Amino acid sequence: MTVRVALIVGSLRKGSYSRAIGMELKALAEPGLEIEPVEIGDLPLYDPDLETDNPPPAWERFREEVATTEAVLFVTPEYNRSIPGALKNALDVGSRPYGHSVWQGKPAAIVSVSPGAVAAFGANHHLRQPLVFLNMPTMQQPEAYIGNVADLLDENGKLKKDDTKTFLKSFTDAFAAWIDKTKA
Repeated sequence: MTVRVALIVGSLRKGSYSRAIGMELKALAEPGLEIEPVEIGDLPLYDPDLETDNPPPAWERFREEVATTEAVLFVTPEYNRSIPGALKNALDVGSRPYGHSVWQGKPAAIVSVSPGAVAAFGANHHLRQPLVFLNMPTMQQPEAYIGNVADLLDENGKLKKDDTKTFLKSFTDAFAAWIDKTKA
């Protein structure tokens, strides 16, 4: 059985390390875990006044894409010891209109990525806070903090180190098991 997973990347930067790691996770996942990126860069800032019978088309596209998935994998950098504004906006857009959240009950996992040694610890844990409210059972172990990421990727955004590939493979395997467990 195939499980559709939304890949939400917190970085909008061309050449994003987070996107590169997300695509490596997609490549390492078992065939039954279908990980597909859902773009957030075109989402207008959430404004309740725009929540009409005709909300912004980007909101509708985003909500529909996430709604058709069974789980969510977040890969994010850290901005100022928290998550990027674009990622928080995506959470807000997906949680509305009230009572129609596309996040409701979807199993989630978080990978935080940083060119520094701290590995976006703050972003990882800040992201967990809204996921609790959104009722997204979030995988606790293994935790995934990818520090010094620039040293792990080649010029094409591919992993250079086998031990990192092994770890990310074990992470995707654990996420597949987490999805199974939370769906039961």
